[in-house]
Amino acid sequence: MQIFIESIDRGIWNAIVNDPYIPMPVVNGVSIVKPYDELSEAENKRVQYDYVAKSIITSALNLDEFFRVSQYNSAKEMWDILEVTHEGKNDFKRARKHALIQEYELFRIQQGELIIDVQNGLLISLIT
Repeated sequence: MQIFIESIDRGIWNAIVNDPYIPMPVVNGVSIVKPYDELSEAENKRVQYDYVAKSIITSALNLDEFFRVSQYNSAKEMWDILEVTHEGKNDFKRARKHALIQEYELFRIQQGELIIDVQNGLLISLIT
């Protein structure tokens, strides 16, 4: 997905990774959101990246996932939820990887066990 989005425009991927661009000039010591009609062409393009990113993300989702992320306001929030849902947090992924490596290293065929029985057992464990 990252490659696809970056191939369209790297600014779109940047909006997903770093939150949307919101032009906020400081007026009298207070930051205010710049009105849409006062945006320069470059600012308008940067603001538009988040909308394009949300459109791309939601277009790639099935209905259940769409409803899960459609409540969020930015593409970054949507992406973060999808990332956790499908990949998990980094520490979880690392723990899962180590558990699978250990399971692989401890795998042994039992004496008298047929290879077909082992294969069937592996298939059943993958399904459940």
